[in-house]
Amino acid sequence: MHPYIAVPATIALVWRAYSRNSLTPAGLVVATLTAVVHAIHPWSVFFAMLVVFFLAGTAVTKVKHDVKAHLTLSSAGSTGGEARRTHVQVLANSLVASLLILLHYRQLLARDKSGDASQGCWPYASDLLVIGIVANYAAVAADTFSSELGILSKDRPRLLTPWDLRRVPPGTNGGITLLGVLAGFLGASTIALTSVLLLPFCPVGLTSSTGKFFGDNQPGFEGGSGWGLWEKAAWFLAVSVWGGLGSLLDSALGGWFQASVIDVRTGKVIEGTGGKKVLLSASHTKHDGNSSRRLESGISFLDNNGVNLLMAFTMSAGAMIISAYVWDLPLSTILQ
Repeated sequence: MHPYIAVPATIALVWRAYSRNSLTPAGLVVATLTAVVHAIHPWSVFFAMLVVFFLAGTAVTKVKHDVKAHLTLSSAGSTGGEARRTHVQVLANSLVASLLILLHYRQLLARDKSGDASQGCWPYASDLLVIGIVANYAAVAADTFSSELGILSKDRPRLLTPWDLRRVPPGTNGGITLLGVLAGFLGASTIALTSVLLLPFCPVGLTSSTGKFFGDNQPGFEGGSGWGLWEKAAWFLAVSVWGGLGSLLDSALGGWFQASVIDVRTGKVIEGTGGKKVLLSASHTKHDGNSSRRLESGISFLDNNGVNLLMAFTMSAGAMIISAYVWDLPLSTILQ
């Protein structure tokens, strides 16, 4: 991005998070560094996806917040609902994309010895890192939409991990509803649309990957390197579907590796502050000596942040591996 756009855009994004009390102090610092990494890349699309993810995620978090707050409990002893996000939560959603962005920026600079990596366009069937970056944000956006809107479903969630798909309380890790699944695909589509509008696709016609005239560039589906209407439509569909599948993977990982703890007195799920683990310990006992908490599902191997990071990495890596196979590209190009 050009500095005269990147600097005020970064300041505005961080100021909004600060003024809305959306992040902890450490979260603001990490979010600022994340925004800077996205802004230094010459393509504006990655910074735009970060902004869309932040703004859309904040919006769905506030949808019927008062209702959601009473559906779960906080491990701190208050009602549930999303509190200020920590630096760990910021990294869980953006670390993979940030690393891939730095790698791609290095690739662009290496291709253009003049140091101006902003020139040119993205040819069809190239640059696997772009696939991984977009896949990351499609998946985490889908997960955010699914979690924040799915919990409002009138139907009790079904646990994705066991064969019987038993009913579980709202907020259970691994619990899914039809509303949540559809919301996940909606979240992924916001990132897909952003990428379609802002990625520097090489158009069908007289162009090349460096933006220079060389002759008639054919559409990618016809063996060329251009992105026509059908190629972009397929891209939008693929990103939306892949991101939506990411929310389902997050549910599966959460159902297996993250413990869902229930408050025995209310039957509500207890959420860890900042995405941390909720422990079953001797300190949580009733007067009769019995525990006031019980394990609903999963094992205490990962916290919510660990699940999100693992999901983001898996979906990014998976998207690049599948694209490399479909486009017949060596995976080694990721590090070249």
